[in-house]
Amino acid sequence: MRSPKLEPELSIVVPVYRSEDCLRPLVSAITQAMDRASKTYEIILVNDDSPDGSWRAICELSQSHPGVIGVDLRRNFGQDCAILTGLDLARGEYIAIMDDDLQHDPDDLPRLVAALEQTEADVVYANFTSKQQALWKNLGSQFNDRFAQWVIRKPRGIYLSPYKILRRDVAKMICAYEGRQPYVDGLLFQVTSRIAQIPAKHYARVAGRSTYTFTKSVQVWSHLAFSFSTAPLRLVTVLGLFFACGGVILAIAVAAYRLFDPQDFTIYAAGWASLMVAVLLIGGVQMFFFGVLGEYVGRTYLTASRIPRTSIASITGTAADDLDLPRGRRDSVRTGERR
Repeated sequence: MRSPKLEPELSIVVPVYRSEDCLRPLVSAITQAMDRASKTYEIILVNDDSPDGSWRAICELSQSHPGVIGVDLRRNFGQDCAILTGLDLARGEYIAIMDDDLQHDPDDLPRLVAALEQTEADVVYANFTSKQQALWKNLGSQFNDRFAQWVIRKPRGIYLSPYKILRRDVAKMICAYEGRQPYVDGLLFQVTSRIAQIPAKHYARVAGRSTYTFTKSVQVWSHLAFSFSTAPLRLVTVLGLFFACGGVILAIAVAAYRLFDPQDFTIYAAGWASLMVAVLLIGGVQMFFFGVLGEYVGRTYLTASRIPRTSIASITGTAADDLDLPRGRRDSVRTGERR
């Protein structure tokens, strides 16, 4: 493995949550893949306040593997915040992002590096032709793909894979984002359009089960929907105009009905049931519109309040002293200890 005083060619950022049994085989597989490729590297394992023994496993790995750096967050901030924390600390010329469960093959890391070196791309995604996951997740990925084409102008055919590699200058640009609900892929498309992908195989988890629930998936989708574009607001405007025009047309139709067929326009023509249906429908649409507006206002408030996006409790590993930490954060570096 690399000498800790040298900047590595590749930094590998891994957000960790409930993956105690996956971490040792993950680090072993990464080590074998990178040693075969003769690349210098570091592995940054960011523990997102995992309730199991993940942090203990990270501390042990950081002591037995000089290239492993462990980062412990004070509470659960979410996967994308954990990723940005790792990106902010990464020192490699290229930075890879991968999951902690070995569904992403470490043998693809040299291929991702080669794709970045041989092209002008700033980001290279691993495109999974098939995925070893639940059907609802595949359907959700397809929906998210179509939605991203509309909201962030993602090119058709590019899969927003969680397994990717990017250049360090691009990573530092997206780390400047100060919002509390980041979405890494959305941020990448804000700073570059030089995107490429390579085919890759997706594997089943090596241990345990996924903690990525439907609720978490919806939360991540909301970050994409409301943090990087005003397109949903424009949709609300169009829908509002549509309903307003519909109301005017119906009003004209009722007036015409009263004028030309007065004998059929009795007091029973407009009943209580139809009136209540109309009120409930319009009221529901209005509440939906207010909800969309509230999402934007709330996110604006959270950004303006400048609440920290993440908080590091400790950093462990023999390479921790070489990290480029701001002066105010150097006291948070502890070897295997929580603060």
